Formats: sequence, structure tokens, C-alpha cells
Amino acid sequence: MAPYGRLADAVVIVHSSVVVFVVAGALAASWQPWLAWVHISIMLSIATIYLLGVTCPLTALENRFRRAGGQPGYDGSFLGHYLAGAIHPRHWERSEPWVGATVLLGNLAVYGFLASNIGGG
Repeated sequence: MAPYGRLADAVVIVHSSVVVFVVAGALAASWQPWLAWVHISIMLSIATIYLLGVTCPLTALENRFRRAGGQPGYDGSFLGHYLAGAIHPRHWERSEPWVGATVLLGNLAVYGFLASNIGGG
């Protein structure tokens, strides 16, 4: 595999890790409270990307490496490209805001639960 292909694959691993952290970051913060600040910052950054309708910098970087290595890139989002077929193949782009809202609300619920139990409550 060409060096650019390996770099693109490394970006996919980092991007996947970010997605997992955004989904489960509030739970991680229950284990290590300082992670809440990192998680909330990343979550707000991703929410801003979705609200502005811009391409995620990690998606753009992956596509740049793929094309530099002679591989095709892809249009659309990271989640749409890698998960749409498994989750909701038709009309994925219209579903992404709902996925984002569900993740955001789920994390807020966990943070609310954690906040209500601070101090041994």
C-alpha cells in the first residue's frame, strides 16, 4: 500500500476514535471528570461543523491523502460514507442531523445524571 493510503487509513482510525469519543464521552467523564471539558469541546466543534454544513477537516484530510495516493475519495460525510449502508442506507444525508441530535441529547442526559449525583446525592 502506498504511503498516502496508509496515511488515509490512519486518519480513518483517528476519525473513528473521535466518533466513539463523541458518542461515549460523557460516560468516560464519569470515570475521569477532566475528560468532560475535552468531550464538550469536541462535541461543540462537531455540532458547529454540522450546523454550518461544512466538511469535517478529518474527512477532507482523508480524501486528500486518498487522492494523492491514486485512490478515489468520496463525497459527503465520514459517517455517511462508512456507516450509511449499515444504519440507514437511503436518504442518509437527511438523517445525519437526527443522529447528531440523538448523540447530543444522550450525552446531555448522562451529564445531567452525573451532575445530579455530585456530592453523593
